[in-house]
Amino acid sequence: MGICISSASSSEIHQADDGLENFMHVQENIVSHGIEKLGFLYSKEGSKGVNQDAAVVHLGYGVERGAFCGVFDGHGKNGHIVSRTVRNRLPSLLLNQKNALEKMNSVGDHSNEKADGGLVPLPSESFHKWKEACVGAFKVMDKEIKLQESLDCSCSGTTAVVVVRQGEDLVIANLGDSRAVLGRTNDQKGIAPVQLTTDLKPGVPSEAKRIRKCNGRVLALKEEPHVHRVWLPHEDSPGLAMSRAFGDFLLKKHGIIALPDISYHRVTSKDQFVVLASDGVWDVLSNKEVVSIVSAADSEKAAAKAVVEAATAAWKRKFTSSKVDDCTVVCLFLQTRK
Repeated sequence: MGICISSASSSEIHQADDGLENFMHVQENIVSHGIEKLGFLYSKEGSKGVNQDAAVVHLGYGVERGAFCGVFDGHGKNGHIVSRTVRNRLPSLLLNQKNALEKMNSVGDHSNEKADGGLVPLPSESFHKWKEACVGAFKVMDKEIKLQESLDCSCSGTTAVVVVRQGEDLVIANLGDSRAVLGRTNDQKGIAPVQLTTDLKPGVPSEAKRIRKCNGRVLALKEEPHVHRVWLPHEDSPGLAMSRAFGDFLLKKHGIIALPDISYHRVTSKDQFVVLASDGVWDVLSNKEVVSIVSAADSEKAAAKAVVEAATAAWKRKFTSSKVDDCTVVCLFLQTRK
């Protein structure tokens, strides 16, 4: 079914992709050292062909209360290969980068020691190191894709939206137009969405400015005036609908970059879960609709599937003449169930 489950020490890795089959995938919850850690994923192939989405939930990532969650939405002829390559490689690449930075910076660094020898928590400093590790890991990942001689990625690539949890700290890295949204309880005892990422599309003014500065063109076709795309300086190709991605090397000299947008969030008691999803979900469901579906699901296990099924139904209802996009969701629950 495309799920691969492996265990190394206290960590659990769960992956999902569809290959050529139209299967759906569900991540089981894990109980480790008496602490329930909940991470679920679900992916469903659309009607365009092979599912180009891939996803991963890696529990026990870095620390016991750690997690790596990622959704990767491929595009182009070899997009499905690129998305799975990134899914398989990026978690270890990022952790290796972070560990190398820790080792390098630990020599003679006592800036966070108290007078009594204890440690003062420095979340901003920790975030700075994770941010540096993300930038480095994404850069290396893009180079590794380019070096695969048997894989043509001139017009193929993938987005990436990643959430790293380290205790109560969340580091969010985004490349492209997949999205991460937080579900938070409000004073009315309901659930409200907090968008953690910005959809990095060519229509975003700062993104368009960078692309045009590199002689790339940002234009929308007459038949889809709401979708801005990136084109070569003197050719009407390839028409990429995102402004950052792994791969897409034909446009790397024209403003398409593999530099992620990185942010930080400190988890509070009101923060219930994070939803990561490919744009096939966000194109038809609002942030509010998604967090409401997750909140109302019969169980944490059923939540990701419920969002995917709602998105699939919305595609068929809203775009009757269009092919349904691949839809992939990861739900990371932040609070222990009572």
